[in-house]
Amino acid sequence: MADTQETTTQLKDLGEFGLIERLTKDIKLQHSSSIKGVGDDAAVLDYSGKQIVVTTDLLVEGIHFDLIYTPLKHLGYKAVVVNLSDVYAMNAVPKQITVSMAISGKFSMEAVELLYQGIKKACNFYNIDLIGGDTTSSVTGLTISITAIGEVEKGKAVYRNTAKPGNLICVSGDLGAAYAGLLLLKREKEVFLVNPNSQPDMSTYDYVLERQLKPEARRDIFEALKNAGITPTAMIDISDGLSSEILHICKQSGCGAKINEGSLPIDVQTINVAEELNLDPTLLAMNGGEDYELLFTVNPNDAEKLQGIAGISVIGEILAKEKEVRLFGKGEGSTIIKAQGWNAYPEKE
Repeated sequence: MADTQETTTQLKDLGEFGLIERLTKDIKLQHSSSIKGVGDDAAVLDYSGKQIVVTTDLLVEGIHFDLIYTPLKHLGYKAVVVNLSDVYAMNAVPKQITVSMAISGKFSMEAVELLYQGIKKACNFYNIDLIGGDTTSSVTGLTISITAIGEVEKGKAVYRNTAKPGNLICVSGDLGAAYAGLLLLKREKEVFLVNPNSQPDMSTYDYVLERQLKPEARRDIFEALKNAGITPTAMIDISDGLSSEILHICKQSGCGAKINEGSLPIDVQTINVAEELNLDPTLLAMNGGEDYELLFTVNPNDAEKLQGIAGISVIGEILAKEKEVRLFGKGEGSTIIKAQGWNAYPEKE
């Protein structure tokens, strides 16, 4: 049988405008607030008196993702989700995104289309309009910058600096799974580099791998809180690890906090990975990033309402300013919580 070679289209053969036209030719606007999207010098939006929430995240190859184990379609989906998570963390509804990319010559048109398939899939799932962006060349690989725009009723936005002593500390979903998935992928990458013919069996790690490669923003929790009549007193999404995020809330709110180790929600698959790698599951839950869960505080009067919402754990309490931010163990004693999650500028050894 003769070998068949897939034909790919080089980006240089299309040019910037040809690339943009090919990627955006089938985009249809879904929201009345999207007056003009792709195809002009700028998008036009009309929010009819509501407040606008804007956030941007930058994903850089070699820093935020490794294409050895990250499928391009998953990467596109994740790039959108990490921005939408920030919008939900403001108690707002995401409506539009812009997508900008710097792409090196190692990528074909078909590869970029795979990336955009993931972006469009996320837009469809979360009911988001893609209204613009930019593309340029790169000499270092792939960089993706997405800006998300959302809306919130005046006075309803929730910030990090408004937690009060006595508030309950809550978290959605479970913690540490995305980091567990990343540790597995890095381990298998090392095996692959030594033996490119190795075929690892990852079937028992499906949950933690999906949490790393294709996370979801917690729209369901945002909607459940709204339907239950609960407005968080403070909120943040967990992108850099629980330890870092609770410290953000406490520092900006001028408060202390008590986190109960025994109340941390950790999936059994995360526990299994931690044990396999000789790590403490609590370490993964406190310091692992990219969970994209919602960490929020609520008035204790809303405790009964919280019980009717699946997928929320009460993990502690906000304390007075003079108290420290501490993790209380399953036995006696406690330790001061330090920010040990993701750091964009770690100290060089």
